[in-house]
Amino acid sequence: MENLAVVAHAANDLRVEDVGAPTPSADEAIVDIAYGGVCGSDLHYWTHGAAGASILREPMILGHEVSGVVQVAAADGTGPAVGTPVAVHPLTPRSDGRTPWPADRPNLAPASTYLGSAMHLPHTQGAFARRVALPARMLHAVPAGMDLRTAALAEPAAVAWHALARAGDVRGRSVAVIGAGPIGQLVAAVAERAGASRITVTDLHPLPRAIAEARGAVGVDARDVEAIAELYADVVVESSGTVPGLTASISAAVRGGTVVLLGLQRAGEIAVPMATAITRELSLRGSFRFGAEFGDVITALADGTLNVTGIVSDVRPANDAFEAFALAADPSRSCKVLLDFGLEA
Repeated sequence: MENLAVVAHAANDLRVEDVGAPTPSADEAIVDIAYGGVCGSDLHYWTHGAAGASILREPMILGHEVSGVVQVAAADGTGPAVGTPVAVHPLTPRSDGRTPWPADRPNLAPASTYLGSAMHLPHTQGAFARRVALPARMLHAVPAGMDLRTAALAEPAAVAWHALARAGDVRGRSVAVIGAGPIGQLVAAVAERAGASRITVTDLHPLPRAIAEARGAVGVDARDVEAIAELYADVVVESSGTVPGLTASISAAVRGGTVVLLGLQRAGEIAVPMATAITRELSLRGSFRFGAEFGDVITALADGTLNVTGIVSDVRPANDAFEAFALAADPSRSCKVLLDFGLEA
């Protein structure tokens, strides 16, 4: 049986090819993948051959937002049993032996690996394949009745959950989200669950604004500088990863407010209106991946308290990865695009 995978070989060289049967280590299970969410980093590897400082130097299976079913349990007896539906936590925290980091924040471990990442050589292969071997500790059982399409949102939802947690308790507070891509949509959903009094999203395109508005948020055109400046939001989450978005996030914050920097900015120096941040006494807080929140996110997705209606805009067969990636790269036409690996067919 072919084990088709989505493999990035170089910039603009994306292939769907047979990668052979996985060979697990004793602490790894074999998972039949059901769905995989196309992330911005996957798109960058496809279009640029790099995601930030992570540069492709060898072929790499993409994908870190996945769900599936355990087909062969880990030989050492750890992890879920055969037949268990799972969501995957793609982080392996590692120390570099010299850089200090807080032990209770594994996402900050300096030499960590992440599924589908070219940060290290050899690259950490991802999970966009029909069948993959994964460390059993990465596998989180999903509750009975939870569909695997929703389970594929657990990883990006955890990123959003962690970002909002960086701002503290938002109950009764106003929240603005700059950039309404899939992560921004999930931040708005987490804010709704957390009891925010008012949620505003900004975006250049009507479609993402409409998706957020359908869940009760207020949409603002990202080009409407005056409207953004008049938001006076207690908490602003910058999720666009753009310089204009960073400027907008500071503009949107109320005096004494908090700005969470979630979208990854380009490397090097960028222009930031720091005088405004200083005179308003804004708290600027970085947010990177997530840590122990994964289980809580799965529970919230399963019981429906985390409302993700409309965020998955398209599901395409993995064989059509080229079309799926092109669709995911166009925010005027899509939100979160999932690859279907055929498990539930």
